[in-house]
Amino acid sequence: MRLSLGISTCPNDTYIYEALIAGLENSPFEWDVHYADVQTLNEMVRQGVLDVAKVSAQVFPKIECDYRHMGCGGAIGYGCGPLLLSSSADVFDPAAVTTLPGADTTAALLFKFWYGREMGGEPAVRYALFNEVYQSLRDGSSAQGVVIHEHRFTWKRDGLHLLADLGAYWEDKTNSPIPLGISVIRRSLPDEVVCAVEAEIRRSISIARERTDLVTPFIEKLAQIEDRNVIEQHIKMFVNDFSENVGEKGEKALKCLWQVAGR
Repeated sequence: MRLSLGISTCPNDTYIYEALIAGLENSPFEWDVHYADVQTLNEMVRQGVLDVAKVSAQVFPKIECDYRHMGCGGAIGYGCGPLLLSSSADVFDPAAVTTLPGADTTAALLFKFWYGREMGGEPAVRYALFNEVYQSLRDGSSAQGVVIHEHRFTWKRDGLHLLADLGAYWEDKTNSPIPLGISVIRRSLPDEVVCAVEAEIRRSISIARERTDLVTPFIEKLAQIEDRNVIEQHIKMFVNDFSENVGEKGEKALKCLWQVAGR
């Protein structure tokens, strides 16, 4: 059976899905793989063009008529949330525009969750791809912005300023892990196909965890950063037991996020 799969080029996604993409032994599936920024993947599932995808957890209420979320392959955890950074100041400026990595990203929702509680009202925002957000902070064209993925590890090196850890704020206010991303599958596919895809994802994670080296040439080639240490930190932070099994705590966090998204 041939299915389309959409994931980002971020190390946690490529780590989880590498063995599946390479082809698992006795697999019933062949995969047409699409690599894209997470906001682009969100838009693709909203258009219904992918069978399986790793997307922002926040987008799910907008696609649940056509997709269901799976119990593995996502990104949920502690201490791994997006960061609100400034290019030069140490204090958040509510009058300034904040650059966010896509309207449907969980990072955008967590920023608005923080802003609503701490500042009140509606923030002034603009949207860009996640790499563009970071570059705009580095070159000063954005005064403040929310960064995700690898850039969580490089902001100090690049002279940026931390205004708020949005993930830590979420954990404190909700007493739940941070539900960043989920894997979804087309709702029209039979239950046995869904179960088989979940089994393949778990097999792929198991194979990755059995390797001596976290970082393979496949992961390194697709990563948006060349620093191998950062790639390793990224995998260690975003791939965890929730990646294999969302579980009760993960489901609670997702429901809480979707309630916030619906407000």
